[in-house]
Amino acid sequence: MFVGTGSDVGKSVITTGFCRIFRQDGYTPAPFKAQNMSLNSYATPEGLEIGRAQAVQAEACAIPCHTDMNPVLLKPTTDLSAQVVLHGTPAGNTSAAEYFLTRDRETLFTEVKNAYHRLASRHTPIVMEGAGSISELNLKHLDITNMRMAMAAGAAAYLVADIDRGGVFGSCYGTMALLSPEERACIKGIIINKFRGDARLFDSGRVQLEGLCGVPVVGVVPYFRDIFIEEEDSISTTEKGRNYLSGKINIVVVLLQRLSNFTDFHQLSRDQRVNLYYSHHPDDIEKADIIILPGSKNTIEDLATLYETGVVEAIRRAHSRQKTIIGICGGYQMLGQRIDDPDQVESSKGSLEGIGILPVSTILQKNKTTLQRQFRFRGNAHICEGYEIHMGETRPLGLANPLNQFINAAGTPTYGSTASDGYYLNDRCWGTYLHGILDNAIVIDSLLARYTDKKGQTPDHRRYKEEQYDRLAALLREHLDIDYIYKTLKN
Repeated sequence: MFVGTGSDVGKSVITTGFCRIFRQDGYTPAPFKAQNMSLNSYATPEGLEIGRAQAVQAEACAIPCHTDMNPVLLKPTTDLSAQVVLHGTPAGNTSAAEYFLTRDRETLFTEVKNAYHRLASRHTPIVMEGAGSISELNLKHLDITNMRMAMAAGAAAYLVADIDRGGVFGSCYGTMALLSPEERACIKGIIINKFRGDARLFDSGRVQLEGLCGVPVVGVVPYFRDIFIEEEDSISTTEKGRNYLSGKINIVVVLLQRLSNFTDFHQLSRDQRVNLYYSHHPDDIEKADIIILPGSKNTIEDLATLYETGVVEAIRRAHSRQKTIIGICGGYQMLGQRIDDPDQVESSKGSLEGIGILPVSTILQKNKTTLQRQFRFRGNAHICEGYEIHMGETRPLGLANPLNQFINAAGTPTYGSTASDGYYLNDRCWGTYLHGILDNAIVIDSLLARYTDKKGQTPDHRRYKEEQYDRLAALLREHLDIDYIYKTLKN
């Protein structure tokens, strides 16, 4: 199990790397995170929902993802509340206080342990990931994710610390000091992550840290920029800091407060023809060549904010100036004429006028659609892949003009009311419910065709990700004492 001195220390990436290492070494590993809080989720083959990080880790294990890998997913809807997804299915919305203080934690912990044991009966080893810091004293008695789960599983736990943010001695020593003797016994070593420069400069620091904490430092992992692994729930600070760049096709992703599935844009951001950035400022949005409205966990509230900040008018002006505007999931709903929420699934507002570019209207519903999809984009023969995660139905106001045609396992079109997806207005504006649509090169080339004759040099997305997992595994093998880690597993 990889646990942390805090959030964003690199637990997810290191867990992913070990999933690939164990797979390379002939084992049948699987990832496990008991409880995940993230707006970045994924649909399993069974049509259920888990955190995207565990889906990525399953991919590194070369196995299909499953809800047992992430039995509890919390998806924030506001600053104070979240949707609880249990075993892949929504179990209602709750405030943080209700979730942590009034829910039956023992029952929930039993559900989590049962998921772990089912997974462990099918795979070995289980590569577990903790959440945030393991030394939050006020929450430890409510823990179903960190050291309580490590002890229940008999896991060999490794403490991951981010040296790039500073304070690594205090964070490691303080974390270890606040553990109970039983918890401390689970910790087999420390991993120093994100080290910049010559790691030999930390040799004396390793000795001092081992003396303070009573466990070995099993390695120092360098800070890297040339291996691309999907992060759990944060947009790259590099992409956040970008702005308009002359000589490139400038694409802005509207930075929503509750933006979901930001991984939809990873492949596009690596295209050499493109400068992709995120912004919520009207000027930044209006001057881009292409505007993308992404998914949102609270579409009505995010759209209301876009009205208040002038972004809606900026998008409308950009549309009138023939700029390209597309919407994905919640962004697709926003581009329509109206969004109604009669059951207040997301918002107490009930309804809101849409941006009004696409001739569609949306009704939010209690039932969630979570499906993996194969489809043909704009009638092209090439088979594309994506997935749906949304609570709502969007219908055309007039004749339908779908963007995508779904196909079945035999590669033939499906029929009926759910046989297609999205709305195609013209080559400058369309909407879709499909996350991952921009992982398909044919879609990217179509999107950029108005702005360049050059074809993309982006490698096949699936092959590219496999290469990244292998490179990450090689990096960890080089900088960590893998033999020692194997010995602690056997003990």
